[in-house]
Amino acid sequence: MNVLRYISIVAGVVIVAALTACASAPYQGDSYTVKRGDTLMSISRTVGKDHHDIAAWNKISDANEIYPGDVLRLKPPATVAAAPVSRAKPAAATTAAHERKAEPKKEVQSAAPAAPSAAEAERLDWMWPAQGKLTATTDRNLKGIDITGTPGQPVWAAESGKVTYAGRGIRGYGNMIIVKHSRTLLSVYAHNKSIMVKEGQTVNRGQQIAEMGDTDSRTVKLYFEIRSNGKALNPVPLLPKPSS
Repeated sequence: MNVLRYISIVAGVVIVAALTACASAPYQGDSYTVKRGDTLMSISRTVGKDHHDIAAWNKISDANEIYPGDVLRLKPPATVAAAPVSRAKPAAATTAAHERKAEPKKEVQSAAPAAPSAAEAERLDWMWPAQGKLTATTDRNLKGIDITGTPGQPVWAAESGKVTYAGRGIRGYGNMIIVKHSRTLLSVYAHNKSIMVKEGQTVNRGQQIAEMGDTDSRTVKLYFEIRSNGKALNPVPLLPKPSS
């Protein structure tokens, strides 16, 4: 009986140790895709990184400005890693010669992430997500555009993609839809009266996805964003020029 008891105790210890090892296994990967319900703090706990570092690496000024489908980098961008080397000119030249045998100017240009993101967005065939008056464009405080209209008028998908969020769980945006168009590109549609799609649904360019409204807004409008790698792009140059 004592032997059986000893075996059961040892087995229990082994199981607990195994579960503890699984629970403490470090997160693997250089990026993290934001899921519904995630916060910057919860993500930092999951991946084992300081939330201040994650915000800095992804240029996040407001912790609330992360959305499902955003892809966050979990290490400093190449430009940050190269910066200390560029302070000492001889060392920078030696490093460049050994690593890439390229001119320092070319190395800096290839490390900039914004150009490829903008180029990818320009290749898509964007359309205006609603008819109405453009009342606000991107500036320092506003990362998207406002299109005013009438209650219930259609809101369309500006490009084909997959719905990664449809709900009212993010403060200040009302009934909101997020459509993911590629690994890095997504579009945001906020303040809707009603939502006509579900998460996980594939939508086509020009398909009605919502009705315009004023949820979490003082006026009836559609707030629209285009984001690349979590960073807001100015939608106006990407959209067709309004007909005169």
